[in-house]
Amino acid sequence: MLKQKSVWMHIGAGSFHRAHQAWYLHRLCQQGDDSWSIALGNIRNDANALLDNLTKQNGEYTLETVSPEGERHYEKITSVRKVLHWDENLSQLVEQGCDKATRVIAFTVTEAGYYLTPQHELDAEQPDIKADLTGKMSTIYGALTQILRARLAAHGEPVTLLNCDNLRHNGERFRHGFLSFLQLKGETELYQWVKENTRSPNTMVDRITPRPTPDVAERVKQHTGWDDKAPVMGEAFIQWVIEDDFINGRPALENVDVEMVESVLPWEEAKIRILNASHSCIAWAGTLIGLSFIDESTRQSAIKQMAWNYVTQDVIPSLSPSPLDLEQYRDVVLARFSNPYIQDTNQRVAADGLSKIPGFITPTLQECYQRQQTPAATAVLPALFFVFLQRWARGELPYEYQDGVLDVALYQKMMNSSDALPQFVSSEMLFGSLAHSTEFHELMSNTVEKVENWLKSPQQPL
Repeated sequence: MLKQKSVWMHIGAGSFHRAHQAWYLHRLCQQGDDSWSIALGNIRNDANALLDNLTKQNGEYTLETVSPEGERHYEKITSVRKVLHWDENLSQLVEQGCDKATRVIAFTVTEAGYYLTPQHELDAEQPDIKADLTGKMSTIYGALTQILRARLAAHGEPVTLLNCDNLRHNGERFRHGFLSFLQLKGETELYQWVKENTRSPNTMVDRITPRPTPDVAERVKQHTGWDDKAPVMGEAFIQWVIEDDFINGRPALENVDVEMVESVLPWEEAKIRILNASHSCIAWAGTLIGLSFIDESTRQSAIKQMAWNYVTQDVIPSLSPSPLDLEQYRDVVLARFSNPYIQDTNQRVAADGLSKIPGFITPTLQECYQRQQTPAATAVLPALFFVFLQRWARGELPYEYQDGVLDVALYQKMMNSSDALPQFVSSEMLFGSLAHSTEFHELMSNTVEKVENWLKSPQQPL
């Protein structure tokens, strides 16, 4: 009797999924375990050209990886066996989600795509959420409502909903947001079914994956002879940690070096605070002194020292004790950022700062104060972002800044006002209870002045 094939449906056709989760499932296939394959789609129409190209290539594409030493490796990824094309009704996503063979529905929609307040509640005032509550499907919540309502009506088989984004406690916070959405929408039956028949494990994902540039396809063709229309590139380093809480089966991911654990928390906190926060502040700082790439920004001694100080002085005490060697992790992260062959842009990493400040940085600020320690090293990060936003408001950034929760009119007015910094620091959305702290306001005022002085002479320490 043939073993039933299972499907991992993934929502979010961007580079990261194709360089990360799809690579792990490809490795399983290469080991001879062909029991799982990926059906890949998108909930918005911004990936239609990519999905068309993948369809023409039977879901196959080349992954180029590059080491810090410049060694490049090319691998044809074969785990995507079905491409789900977009339409306004998400017809193919709904159909695939109803298939009993679909046992996992995973997604990568960026941190901003969960529309959560600083208190981790669903922000029902967001225009996209309001639209989806009336029946649209422009967010992960609206899309899953449509998909799972149809699944419940068809057979009601359980399914795991797997968040693969850089969001602290990503499984449980997505789940809380989704259940809140269903309550607001009046989906009583579906709400109860989701509570009883789905699981949402927390995960930690890691691989630097820049947006592909035309030279990736050129190198792929040169090295493989294949005129690949959908290649992707990433660094050689990769990591995936998942809480082992699936409700209807899962791939044997432990066989391809995925760490299946009881709690992802130590890995998640280290990754978000050490890697993600440092990545963002390096991008903001590099942009402000006229640099375009993460590696050249990291190799500026003042910027690298700034990131090192932030991790060493404030983050490591906040996360200790830890089962991880945090000093070693810090050094590995900064070495990865210095890789000149990745060519990851400051523009990509600088994006979505309004979600990154509360998610990646504010917890460390708060914990330092709780230890009666002034978070001088951490304050540099939001200070850099403030100056970055001022440049944006004056039209002085060298690129278009992208932020999923940016209210353009509000922040244009704020950043061009005479009291821009007090308004910025008073944001509960960004800084929680610290927004009302006189001590924190004074620290931010002094730190912004320090950043502005550094920008006049970037060779000096920051």
